[in-house]
Amino acid sequence: MFDIQEELKKLPAKPGVYLMHDEKDEIIYVGKAVSLKNRVRQYFQSSRNKGPKIEQMVTHIARFEYIITDSELEALVLECNLIKEHRPKYNTMLMDDKSYPFIKVTVHEPFPRVMLARQMHKDKAKYFGPYTSAGAVKDTIELIRKLYKIRSCNRRLPKDIGVGRPCLNYHIHQCNAPCQGYISQGDYEKSISQVVRFLNGDYEPIVRELEQKMLEASETLEFEKAVEYRDLMESVKKIAQKQKITDTAGEERDILAMASENEDAVVQVFFVRGGRLIGRDHFYLKLTGDETAEDIFSNFIRQFYSGTPYIPSELMLPSELPDAALLEEWLSGKRGRRVRFRVPKKGTKEKLVELATKNAELVLSRDKERLKREEGRTIGAVKELETLLGLTGIVRMEAYDISNISGYASVGSMVVYEKGKPKRNDYRKFRIKSVQGPDDYASMEEVLTRRFEHGKREQEEGKVKDSFTRFPDLLMMDGGRGQVNIALEVLDKLRLNIPVCGMVKDDNHRTRGLYFNNKEIPIERNSEGFQLITRIQDEAHRFAIEYHRKLRSQGQVRSILDDIPGIGPARRKELMRSFASLEEIRQADIKELKALPTMNEASAEAVYKFFHP
Repeated sequence: MFDIQEELKKLPAKPGVYLMHDEKDEIIYVGKAVSLKNRVRQYFQSSRNKGPKIEQMVTHIARFEYIITDSELEALVLECNLIKEHRPKYNTMLMDDKSYPFIKVTVHEPFPRVMLARQMHKDKAKYFGPYTSAGAVKDTIELIRKLYKIRSCNRRLPKDIGVGRPCLNYHIHQCNAPCQGYISQGDYEKSISQVVRFLNGDYEPIVRELEQKMLEASETLEFEKAVEYRDLMESVKKIAQKQKITDTAGEERDILAMASENEDAVVQVFFVRGGRLIGRDHFYLKLTGDETAEDIFSNFIRQFYSGTPYIPSELMLPSELPDAALLEEWLSGKRGRRVRFRVPKKGTKEKLVELATKNAELVLSRDKERLKREEGRTIGAVKELETLLGLTGIVRMEAYDISNISGYASVGSMVVYEKGKPKRNDYRKFRIKSVQGPDDYASMEEVLTRRFEHGKREQEEGKVKDSFTRFPDLLMMDGGRGQVNIALEVLDKLRLNIPVCGMVKDDNHRTRGLYFNNKEIPIERNSEGFQLITRIQDEAHRFAIEYHRKLRSQGQVRSILDDIPGIGPARRKELMRSFASLEEIRQADIKELKALPTMNEASAEAVYKFFHP
C-alpha cells in the first residue's frame, strides 16, 4: 500500500521530474522541480491555493514517483519527453502534431542528392527551410531533378560507378547517370551549384525558362505539357517566397501570440526567415483551467520546440516568461547556437505581435462553435449515456462484434472509444480458434475470455502500455440480451465487475436502443448519445468486416464447403449464390441440390451426405 504522507517524507531536495498516478495506475500529471521535496509536498498542503483543477487532480492521486536529475535543465528535457509519451490528463496539452519539411542537399557527398527531410541533422548537408507546404517542396525537388538532372538513387558513388545498368530516369532524360560515369564529378558539381543558387533565391532564370516552355507548348497545341509547365512554375514561385538557407545572414524568428477561453487556447506562430514573413500556423492547446498566459506560452514552447526540427535564433513574445532563462538555455542547446526571447515594446515588431494576437483571437472565435459541437458529440454524448444508464465516470468504452459469412471462419473485433472519440491504437482483432461454423455467442465468449484473461495477465506482470491492460468503464455488445448475458458470464467467471449494455437494432438493422440491467432503454434518435452509440456500433461492425475481408483476400479463411468431397470452386460458388445461408444448404434435399445448374446427382448426394452423415 502506497502511503503518500510517508513517501513525502522521503523526497530528496534535488532537481528532478515527478509523475502522479491515479488509482488505475495511469499517469495523470508530469512536472519538473528545482527541489522535488518542496514542489511535490505543495500539492498535499491544504493551506496552499492550488486552483480548482489542481485541487481536483490531487483527489485522484493514488501514488507518485520521481526521477532525480543533475540540473533543472535536465529535468526540463525529461519532462518534455514524458509529457509527449504519456499525454497526461492534467497537463496542458498541445493538440496538434505538425512537422515541417526541409529541402536537403547532400553537399558532403561526391555526387550530391536533393531530397525532402523532416528533421535537420548535423551531417554537413545543407538544409533549406522549413516550409509550410510539403506539396510545393515535393514539386520543387521534382523540378530540380528534371532541370538539372540530379540523381535520386541511393547508390554509393563513386564506389558503385559502372555497377549495374542506369535506371529509368536516365532513359527519360531526368538524370545524367553519374552511376555509369556519363558525367564527370566536376560537371555534376556545377549542376549542384546551380541548384544551391536556386534554393538560395536565384529563381528568376528558372521561372523565365518555364514560362517560355509553357508558351511554346501552347503554340504547338501541347496543352497537357503547357499545364505541367504552368503548375511547376507556380510551385517554384510559391517555394521561392520561402527560401532561406539556415546558415546565411538575415533575421530569423518565430513570433508567438495567444488567445484563450475556458479550457481552450490557440497559439498563433508567424515564421520570419531572411527578414521576410514566410508563413504562419496556429496550434490548439487543451488547458487545465488554472494557467496564466505565461504558463500557456511556456508549455507550448516546451512541447512544440521539442518536436520541431528547426529552431530560430529568436522567439518574440507579448510578455516576459518567468522561466525564460531556462527555456533559452534549453533551446540554445537544441539549436547549437544562441536563442533569445524578446518582448517588443514599440514599432513594427510590436505590431507584428499584435497582428499575431488578432489572428489567434480570430481562429479561436471562428472555431469556438465547432469546438462546442465537437464536445457535444463526444464528452456531451458520453454524459447522456451516463444519465441513461445511471452510471458515472465513463471514460473508456469497448465494443465488440463478430463477423462470419455462411460458414466462413469467424473473426472478432474490439474497438475502443475514450471520451467519446475512437482510440484506434487500442483496437484489436481476433481470429476465432475454438468455434466451428457461425456461432456468434460461442465466438463472442471466446473473444471476451481471451481479451480479459490477457488483460489480467498483463496487470499481474505490471505492464502498463498494452491496450488489454486497461479495462473499460463500460462494455458495449453488438446485440441484445443474448450477447449481454454472454459478456456477464465471462466477467463473472473472471471475477470482474464491469457494466455491460447491449446496442439493440430493429428489424431493419438500425440502432434502436440500449439493453441494460435486464431491460431495454429507448433513446431519442436526435440525441448526441444516440448518434454516439450508432457510430460505435458501426465502427465495431466495420472493423470486423474489414478484417474478415482481408483474411479472405489472403486465402486464410476457408469455408466448411471446402471439406465436401467432389465439390470444387464452381459448385461451391453456385451453392453460396443459390442459398441464403449455410443452414439453408443443410436443410435442402437431394432434389433441390440436383436442380442447380452445376450440380449432378453424385455431387448433390455428396453435399447431402456431408450434412446428414
